[in-house]
Amino acid sequence: MGGAARPGSLTRPDGRRSYDAAVVPAPPVPDAGDTGVRTLSPAGRRVRLAATGVVLALLLGGTLWGNDPEFPFGPFRMYSTRADPDRPVVSTRVVGVTADGDEVRLSGGEVGLRRAEFEGQLPRLVEQPELLGLLADAYAAGRPGAEPLVAVRVVQERHALDGGRRTGEVTERVVVDQPVATGREGTP
Repeated sequence: MGGAARPGSLTRPDGRRSYDAAVVPAPPVPDAGDTGVRTLSPAGRRVRLAATGVVLALLLGGTLWGNDPEFPFGPFRMYSTRADPDRPVVSTRVVGVTADGDEVRLSGGEVGLRRAEFEGQLPRLVEQPELLGLLADAYAAGRPGAEPLVAVRVVQERHALDGGRRTGEVTERVVVDQPVATGREGTP
């Protein structure tokens, strides 16, 4: 195949193709001596294998018998189980009561606590209801012109379910009814 190269072809004017050229090897890399890879001793392998076994045993035990406090070895029950479709749904709310008997919502972030945070403290508040006075103080501090609260209540509503659907039956129970001392610091 002689002749001049066509424009756009891979053939050079002397008839050789561009990929026929000799490949020039890369210059050798000097050996640094240390590749950075270290091998474990047999004792190190046994320690790592034992540690892996312990972690796997904790995960298995936590999965079978664990609960929220054992996380990350135990599952969060709210994600790993499902609720009984015939068990009532419980909704907890906190209200302040004025001298006129009006209820003022204190849950839902009104006083710096979200409902989930409050529900997590519910057993403590049942044992120490005087702590609810702190919610009344926070309410009064955030609303200086508001009518003072005379009590704080924790109320639970139970919504009955049948097959996962509401039946319309709602029962309400006051879990804690704590009077608020007048003349407390922070209240008008």
